[in-house]
Amino acid sequence: MLVSCDVGPSSGVGHLMRCLALAEELQHRGLPVVFAADAGSVPWAAARLEERSLECRPAATTPDEHLGLLRDLDPWLVVLDSYRLPGSVYDAVRAAGHPLLALVDDGLSGRSADVYLDQNLGAERVDVPVPDGAVRLAGLDYALMRDDVVAARGATRPPRDPSAAPRVLAFFGGTDPFGAAPVVADLLGRSGRRFDATFVCTGEAAARVGAVDVSEGQRIAVIAPTPRISEHVLAADVVLSAAGSSVWELMCVGAAVGVVCAADNQEPGYEAVTAADAAVGLGHLEDLASGAAEGIGRLLDDERLRERLRTRARSMVDGRGRTRVVDEVLRRFAGPATLL
Repeated sequence: MLVSCDVGPSSGVGHLMRCLALAEELQHRGLPVVFAADAGSVPWAAARLEERSLECRPAATTPDEHLGLLRDLDPWLVVLDSYRLPGSVYDAVRAAGHPLLALVDDGLSGRSADVYLDQNLGAERVDVPVPDGAVRLAGLDYALMRDDVVAARGATRPPRDPSAAPRVLAFFGGTDPFGAAPVVADLLGRSGRRFDATFVCTGEAAARVGAVDVSEGQRIAVIAPTPRISEHVLAADVVLSAAGSSVWELMCVGAAVGVVCAADNQEPGYEAVTAADAAVGLGHLEDLASGAAEGIGRLLDDERLRERLRTRARSMVDGRGRTRVVDEVLRRFAGPATLL
């Protein structure tokens, strides 16, 4: 399988991380996977591929570059997960005779494919016409979870000292491209509640988070992005996150989540997850600098609310989405020998 996906300081690592879940499933079945992505621009993301012995070629952005990869690798399946690639790349892959799985979050947008995957909450309730012969896999039943997320789902949450300040984990994508971490750290400080918070960020964002004023009973620590993030999620009483695809991972683990709408393309996910009572909405990022901390206050104050969120979220994402996706593409495109 060839995976061509977005990754970078400004675009984040969400596309690569969900494709990594697909790659893990295929590796477990003994099938080869090669990535084409600018993974080196985010070293910790590149390290995740290296840990799994996944080859990563330079990013391909044009039809000709993709056709070159197809000639070289002759993959049985191509996966495209990008907001940036033009429709001509999708057309070229299909014209070359290679089955194509397209990950989409915003409708088909002129992209041609054999299988479309929209793993967003409620996507299965939206009628999206697809080309003749194509299939659309939609909704959280197809949400792609990595090995570490599935392992955390099956683990037991560490015991909590009821007299201790709530443990908070905050992360906003592998690169925090919208600068949410410092804004949310300040919002936490203004909540007036006790908390013991860990923010996952680097560079300027880490420096700004570390400079936030806190009061007695409030603590903020900063750590770099880590492959053990799911363990931190499991140990947290409250998790604060942008409303991107990482929310489905948090739901799978069973986290009590407060979500921030950090970008326009996160609006549908933000509205869907809060309407489903699977997370508490904290608001839009641009409004938080001067906004009230009511949502955070509720999460920090109310353990019964947190437990309801955990139960609700966990019931909605079962961690088997990638198995369903791979089963479908193998059924459609692989020979009998591959299926064994």
